[in-house]
Amino acid sequence: MPGTIVDMHVHTVRGAADSSLTPDQLIEEARRIGLGGVNISEHDRVWDAHQIEEFRSRSGLFVSRGMEVSTDMGHMIVVGLEQYMPGIRRAAELRRVLDEVGGFMTVAHPFRHFFDPIHFRRDGRPPFEMTPAEAAERMAAFKLVDEIEVANGGSTPRENQFALRVAKVLGKRGIGASDCHSTQGVGYYVTVFEEELRDQQHMLEQLRARRFQAAQGLPAGNLRPYELEETAGG
Repeated sequence: MPGTIVDMHVHTVRGAADSSLTPDQLIEEARRIGLGGVNISEHDRVWDAHQIEEFRSRSGLFVSRGMEVSTDMGHMIVVGLEQYMPGIRRAAELRRVLDEVGGFMTVAHPFRHFFDPIHFRRDGRPPFEMTPAEAAERMAAFKLVDEIEVANGGSTPRENQFALRVAKVLGKRGIGASDCHSTQGVGYYVTVFEEELRDQQHMLEQLRARRFQAAQGLPAGNLRPYELEETAGG
């Protein structure tokens, strides 16, 4: 049996203008599907300590205080920062700040819209044609992050599978997360930790030790590892 099943990327009305998910709804849905914990990852802000403690005590869940930072190299899910810091919109500076505090950095949905030719055409760029090995080598974000979000509930199967292939090239484990903005998405993808998590510091230790795996199927009662599908495109 897994130690703790965590949704590593969730948004609520407390910190995301595009989310309709209230903290109470998050608690209710997490309990309904058997989710053991959440990494609260609002856009460019963290819940204050009082909000986290109140939510933790009321929910009975493992609760991590995270943040989704918008950077020049894409969105990064971070754990270990207590507040938004000046300059962290530059991914290199975010990496430096996290190293100072012992934090952890995951690139979120790294290939979202990459297989939509219109996405690149709008910017006057040719369609994305890299192989996973080429992307792993050439894309600067992968040289800064600790992990890659390989299973994101807001990404297409092709985008997720490509991210997983890149993660394997880089020797990463891969993070699973819903990126939910409503009750519909909670726990769609998750990260399963080998040990029952005691607190956020313990989670950071488990992340660094690579004692976790991305998984899917929790809401349907069929939790299983998220793995490569040989027939998937990309």
